[in-house]
Amino acid sequence: MAMKQISIFLGTLAVLFSFSVQAQQTPVGLWKNIDDVTGKPKALIRITEANGELSGKIEKLFRDPTEDQNPKCIKCEGAKKDQLVLGMVILQGLKKDDNEYNGGTILDPDNGKEYKSKLKLVDGKLNVRGYIGFPMLGRSQIWLREQ
Repeated sequence: MAMKQISIFLGTLAVLFSFSVQAQQTPVGLWKNIDDVTGKPKALIRITEANGELSGKIEKLFRDPTEDQNPKCIKCEGAKKDQLVLGMVILQGLKKDDNEYNGGTILDPDNGKEYKSKLKLVDGKLNVRGYIGFPMLGRSQIWLREQ
């Protein structure tokens, strides 16, 4: 009887571990983006998946106390013009292609510009690249998993 309980426990543990490993192999979750210029955290972005596409929404901003704590995207155009940055979808349309996600866009609320984007998980970190035309013509940030 005790042996059967141990087997059930170990089986359950193995299943839970495999779910945990799978969760770490996807960009879905909460990420802290690190500014590629200052090296400081800028925001928490929640990445979700729907119909095979990733999108990312800003959940929290890390700002200097002297700065506006609830800024608007004043440099954005179209529907995002003057929208609050907090709660804004900045990442959208990315689809899995082999070991990375691409084909989507990322918005930089600081300058209001939208760029082509691709993501790649590397050693538990998310390499986020925004670019114009070709991936070589752009910049990258490293995002750290929060959840």
